[in-house]
Amino acid sequence: MASRRTFLHRTLATTSGLLLPGFFQTAAGEKLLHQIHHYQGKDVTTNEEFWYWVQQAYTVSANIINLNNGGVSPQPKVVQDAVERYNKLSNETPSYYMWRTLDEGREPLRMKLADLAGCSEEEIAINRNSSEALETIIFGLRLDKGDEIVATKYDYPNMIHAWKQREQRDGVVVKWLDFELPIEDEESIVNQFVNAFTERTKVVHITHMINWTGQILPVKRIAQEARKRGIEVLVDAAHTFAQLDYKIPDLECDYLGTSLHKWLCAPFGSGMLYVRKEKIEKLYPLFAAPDANSDDIRKFEHLGTRSFAIEQAIGQAINFHQMIGSERKEKRLHYLKKYWLERIADLDIYHSYTSMNPEFACALALLGTKEKTVQKLSNHLFKKYKIHTTTIQWEAVNGVRITPNVYTTTKDLDRLVRALREFGKS
Repeated sequence: MASRRTFLHRTLATTSGLLLPGFFQTAAGEKLLHQIHHYQGKDVTTNEEFWYWVQQAYTVSANIINLNNGGVSPQPKVVQDAVERYNKLSNETPSYYMWRTLDEGREPLRMKLADLAGCSEEEIAINRNSSEALETIIFGLRLDKGDEIVATKYDYPNMIHAWKQREQRDGVVVKWLDFELPIEDEESIVNQFVNAFTERTKVVHITHMINWTGQILPVKRIAQEARKRGIEVLVDAAHTFAQLDYKIPDLECDYLGTSLHKWLCAPFGSGMLYVRKEKIEKLYPLFAAPDANSDDIRKFEHLGTRSFAIEQAIGQAINFHQMIGSERKEKRLHYLKKYWLERIADLDIYHSYTSMNPEFACALALLGTKEKTVQKLSNHLFKKYKIHTTTIQWEAVNGVRITPNVYTTTKDLDRLVRALREFGKS
């Protein structure tokens, strides 16, 4: 018993301060920590016992299988508890605890995010979601009439609308690339972007993982070509941050926005903005700051009153993510996608818009159907099997998007496969 307690405290210390009270004081919590310790340095991609104990760290429904984690992911119990704890503290004396205590916690949180992202804390701003982060960049860039931006028809709608607004307001020109998905030819993708660059191109907007189908774009290669030409690089990392194992500097971008409530499983309404240090001064903040020309990343955080409980609990989400490990998580998520897709590959009724190659896709996949509508398939999955998904119809893709997460087991996916095979043969 003494050695077990010693191990628990050592494990908590190495995960940057996970607290013993709450989930990790329960039998399931202790079991998960022992699983982490026992399999340290080992491949657990297909180890269902390990991932069963990860599932116990969540409070997800035992009856409804959630396969729409691409929209927003649930939080582990340690994160939920942290939100509740910080919220109760705030309500004791709001203006004191929110602005004199929790607000001061932003700096150590910034450091934790920077460590996870592999960059300087002076390049990280904390906000509420990808849209806010990316629109800060889109509306903050100093562009002139006639300046060109290269983007794609498969970028996220909020970003497309933001660029169209800049077209209407400022006379910039957006060149929209189109793709036939999935693509497994890196050179072809890079060339499409490069061929759209001209002497007037000022910005390239790259969605790291297309939310509709899970297609991964080779950001680094595109960024390298753009930087050769003096073109600034903006990355939408809503679906790759904490899903894929990388550091922001690996992408060689100038700007990046992400939602932390997706793959980091942080509180709902939490996000992050990255701006390369030398770019901060020339980027206008979305919300007015005392000095719009400041080179301090904090000028992007003048949001007014918001939930400090949500913000501070991000730290617990980082701890939980690091406890599992980025590489281990990415491998598992790709395995889950591959697991169910392979088991319906013989059914001619289906076609996938998503690559099986880990270079071009990970957890998120879009399944199309022939003859029958995708809405019928979605209804079949939920009404009979209580499997929650979402339907996607955008540009040339039309299907049911299926997205597991770390708490998803292969037993859950066996039910999905059964439901898909039944529908496919009906």
